[in-house]
Amino acid sequence: MTTLFTPQNSALLLIDHQVGTMQLIRNIDTDGARRMAIALAKAARILGLPTVLTSSQEDRIQGPLVPEFAEILPEAFAARVQRAGVVNAWTDPAFKAAVEATGRRNLIIAGVTTDVCLVFPAIDAVQEGYGVQAVMDASGSPFELSEATSRGRMQAAGVVLTATNTIIAELAQNWSTPHGQQLIQLLFTDVLPPIMPAA
Repeated sequence: MTTLFTPQNSALLLIDHQVGTMQLIRNIDTDGARRMAIALAKAARILGLPTVLTSSQEDRIQGPLVPEFAEILPEAFAARVQRAGVVNAWTDPAFKAAVEATGRRNLIIAGVTTDVCLVFPAIDAVQEGYGVQAVMDASGSPFELSEATSRGRMQAAGVVLTATNTIIAELAQNWSTPHGQQLIQLLFTDVLPPIMPAA
């Protein structure tokens, strides 16, 4: 397992960012979580990061994936793993095969909800020898208690908790590179709060 996550050794997994499921987020701002997930997808496009998208029962209350994914990562969107209802995506053979096909051993994962969609695959991946960073501001839960306990379980299992701006900076490594310039622009336009002018 490599400690530093780089564009060459990492893959992005976005789990169940569906228009219905997103409404279950209560511990953080729903629109903010959506914005962070979209920013992760944009960073993946900039860096050519292998990305696996998955959804569960799109034809039911969970709804389709957020439409921005289709615009930002059309190939990943077309190849998304549409689970029939399996809770833990890691136990879905098609999803796991898609992850393995990336050839990457470091996984950047966000999922909605944290306490159902993210916690189980993140822990299972670590147990199988992957390095895992869970992006917490692109994930969320209905209850503060379930969010807190899920975070605790992940950390105890060896999952590293991170935030969108932190993982983008780690992947960038150097803002002066062409990719770094695009990523810092992404941070200022899509991730960070607006800078207020001095009084």
